Amino acid sequence: MKLYSKKTLLITSISAFALAIILSWCLFAIISNAKNKPNNNVLVYEDQTDKNRDANTFTEKSTPKEVATPTTGYTVDEQQNIFVYEKCNEAVVNINTQVTGVNWFLEPVVEDGGSGSGSIIDSKGYVVTNVHVIQNATKIYISLSDGTQYEASVVGIDTESDIAVIKFTPPEDTVLKTISFGESEQLKVGQKVIAIGNPFGLERTMTTGIVSGLGRPIQNSNNTIIRDMIQTDTAINPGNSGGPLLDTQGHMIGINTMIYSSSGNSAGVGFAVPSATARRVVSDLLQYGSVQRGIIQASFVQLNRSIAQYAKLDIAQGVLVSEVTEGGNADVAGIKGGTEAVRYGSRSPRTIYLGGDIITAVNGVSVTSLADYFSLLESKRPGDTVRVTLHRNRTDRTIDVKLAKPEVK
Repeated sequence: MKLYSKKTLLITSISAFALAIILSWCLFAIISNAKNKPNNNVLVYEDQTDKNRDANTFTEKSTPKEVATPTTGYTVDEQQNIFVYEKCNEAVVNINTQVTGVNWFLEPVVEDGGSGSGSIIDSKGYVVTNVHVIQNATKIYISLSDGTQYEASVVGIDTESDIAVIKFTPPEDTVLKTISFGESEQLKVGQKVIAIGNPFGLERTMTTGIVSGLGRPIQNSNNTIIRDMIQTDTAINPGNSGGPLLDTQGHMIGINTMIYSSSGNSAGVGFAVPSATARRVVSDLLQYGSVQRGIIQASFVQLNRSIAQYAKLDIAQGVLVSEVTEGGNADVAGIKGGTEAVRYGSRSPRTIYLGGDIITAVNGVSVTSLADYFSLLESKRPGDTVRVTLHRNRTDRTIDVKLAKPEVK
């Protein structure tokens, strides 16, 4: 048995107590470090607007709220909106027109026409807008962001795409802001878009939304089908027509054209002509004054049930070839025109020829009406070759046709 003195026991007790304190401190440090260590599976969000509020913790399934940046006080989304507006709003113009009407004494009088928006696309004063904004106008006036107003003239219009180019001449020392075309081919459903226009006469109003759909075929007021339209939920109201639909970089990826609404106001369904179409149309309008589209040199009639029953046809939809231009591309390709002359129409009867081919498809896309036919050729140029499906003698056949240049009238 080993004996210890009082001195030895005192030293041993003090050493044990000190060791216990050291071990406790180490254990506390380890636990604290583990609590403060970031967890890769948890997103931590600190509310900068209230320092006294506890930090909110979100799991991976949650989305952190957007936080205002300390330097600007605006969220990223707000900064995008502000950037696009400041970059583009001065390039958006207000368009007002005057038309010629008739008073009670059947005398011609000048009346206020419609109003809309447009985008300056060139520093020389060229503006792109919709045809229906300036249709039937005898006078066109453009108002800039600084309040100055100029009279404009028509450079060219294209009713098939509802795109028009007009021009005004500013003073030589005027520096105009312009908007460049973007790439509508790269758009995705869900992508953010921004519209700037003049709804209800409220100049340079901005609204935001997303791309709701792509490739929409929409029939306009002239019964022309415009293909590949952009559908958006961005608020578009009367007066927005002709204004730009922009991406978050401030590029024009569409031209706001129409809304779908029973009341005439925005219902969350708007449509814009894509920039891919606008670039091609505007280029032709600036260069030629009209759009250079390829054509099939023949005359056509909308097939319907009445004609089909009279001619004893087995189909009632498509485009009937009435006459073929002798020596033209349709004639060379082997398209047959009609041989039986009949009078067609009640109000303004005209002569058509039955017995010819019926066009039922172009490049594999079904053709049920003249609107379908012309919309499918809308983007085709003279010299392009298209595959045309013909219905003849109750059978279908496909031929290639090289499109020709329209004759100047």
